[in-house]
Amino acid sequence: MTQHHTDADRLADEIIRQTGGTIVLAMPLGLGKANLTCNALVARAMADSSISLTILTALTLEKPSPSNPIERQFITPVIDRLFGSYPDLAYAGPLHNGTLPPNIEIIEFFFLAGRWLSSPRAQQNYISANYTHALGAILDRKPNVLAQIVARRGEGDGATVSLSCNPDLTPDLLKAREEGLINPLLVMEVNENLPFMDGDAAYPESMADHVLEGANWPLFAPPREPVSPTDHAIGLQIARLIPDGGTLQIGIGSIGDAVAAGLILRHQRPDDFHDAVMALEQNRPTGTSHLSAFREGLFGASEMFVPAFLDLMEAGVLTREVDGACLQAGFFLGPTDFYQRLRDMPDQERARIAMRPVSYVNELYGPEDEKRQARVNARFVNSGMMATLMGAVVSDGLEDGRVVSGVGGQYNFVAQAFALEGARSIIAIRATREGPKGTESNIRWSYGHTTIPRHLRDIVVTEYGVADLRGKSDADVIAAMLAVTDSRFQRELIETAITAGKLPGDFELDPRFRSNTPEALAARLSDAEARGDLPPFPFGTDFSETEQRLMPALALMRDASASMTGVLRLAQAGIFGRPDPQEDACLERMAMSRPATWRDRLYATLLRGAIRQTSII
Repeated sequence: MTQHHTDADRLADEIIRQTGGTIVLAMPLGLGKANLTCNALVARAMADSSISLTILTALTLEKPSPSNPIERQFITPVIDRLFGSYPDLAYAGPLHNGTLPPNIEIIEFFFLAGRWLSSPRAQQNYISANYTHALGAILDRKPNVLAQIVARRGEGDGATVSLSCNPDLTPDLLKAREEGLINPLLVMEVNENLPFMDGDAAYPESMADHVLEGANWPLFAPPREPVSPTDHAIGLQIARLIPDGGTLQIGIGSIGDAVAAGLILRHQRPDDFHDAVMALEQNRPTGTSHLSAFREGLFGASEMFVPAFLDLMEAGVLTREVDGACLQAGFFLGPTDFYQRLRDMPDQERARIAMRPVSYVNELYGPEDEKRQARVNARFVNSGMMATLMGAVVSDGLEDGRVVSGVGGQYNFVAQAFALEGARSIIAIRATREGPKGTESNIRWSYGHTTIPRHLRDIVVTEYGVADLRGKSDADVIAAMLAVTDSRFQRELIETAITAGKLPGDFELDPRFRSNTPEALAARLSDAEARGDLPPFPFGTDFSETEQRLMPALALMRDASASMTGVLRLAQAGIFGRPDPQEDACLERMAMSRPATWRDRLYATLLRGAIRQTSII
């Protein structure tokens, strides 16, 4: 019989009583965690070393907490505005600072990107697993408590709950419970801020052993990231690779938004889209290009329902339906307006979004014929950190073994791209990044860790173009990758490949690809920029106009601080540069308009310099 609670501490006491104090708690990835239940159990275990608490989860969500004082000054008001009284997970802070007691273990199979690089304990407890294989790793540890936030509809014996944001692994865990493979307590934490999603996400409330209600804390709502011109260039390139009537998967972040923006531009203003792509490709696009507006529309099959899919639905791009749905997805996470839009949708429209387990979305086995018929001409779009010249992709970790994020579903979708007729895997990689010694290439000769091996190389896209690698020889793959590499690094990579015997000694790169520079890219994008086709926030933002202006300046300050030369350039611009009309408002927002100390005056000068160097006038 379901027990109802309004006090998380009393619920925790009951869980401890029923488990005998040895708790293996499984919670969903990302948004779906039962924070109040988890925090109450952590507090009990922190106070009583006889309690053993193991938490199995992934993607521990945390509010931004930059160590840089200037960035902290920027982000603190934003955090207060966006996250309000969101209850932080109580185990995260002690795990970061090394004070989490040994009777509490946190085991994750996916990290918030970069957040746990400096935590040896988190690194040691990480499970490397594809998203679809995480279920097995959880079942092996025999969880005796499952806890998740849910939406609720109705009251009393007829109440229905929805797993809403996270039917990713829970339905399969509940199936394992029905089959007697595990025997966990099922704890549901009702949160009325969650949209009610039907289908595989809906269950009778009577299934739960415990229901916690009455605490509708605000959902974790990360703001959309700004889309840079580099990201827009990648998005435009990818948008022309998506065939009408096909299937689409995209990941979280600014590149995913850039892809969606490119698809919408293609659909609503195909002439402008054509011109932008031709300018990027110097009128000679690599491979097949799909440049016309959509007639059949696209179908979405994606482990993550990113907000951009909702934008694609509303723009008339995501319209191809399979069994009444135009999108099948395993979990979602997004900004506040995304949750509100889902809550406000008519039931009939929301029913076109089918939340399903990752065992269905990320794999072909199971009802394979059904999936093959649905996922025609699929394009699975994911991002990587780096790629090698021979097509291997680095997405989740560093060569010293530390994990940045996780494999997640990337390998699953790459494998599907080779198993499905007409499907392709597209990996998006920015050509360069800023490192301690300045600009570095993200296209490497080799790297000591890979996520996707080179025998699964398919399509790699950078801001400089499309490298179609499938079925090509190593020499042809290297040539294709060089064509999308920043030109400042091409010569050294060519020489390395020749020395290794992987390119002929007389190899010469096509002259078209020898001008892959930020300056040339900016020139190619200038007309699209002037038309307003490349906005930094194509789908809106939670940031004010002043905050939007500050963001590129603060990014420049962060990059420049890596070298004395960079700092001196900013200082010079701050003293002698051409004033920006928004700089006074920016300094006021950062509480730097009236600096009192020499350090404050230095920071204010550097910020002025960064604003001036990123000026759009």
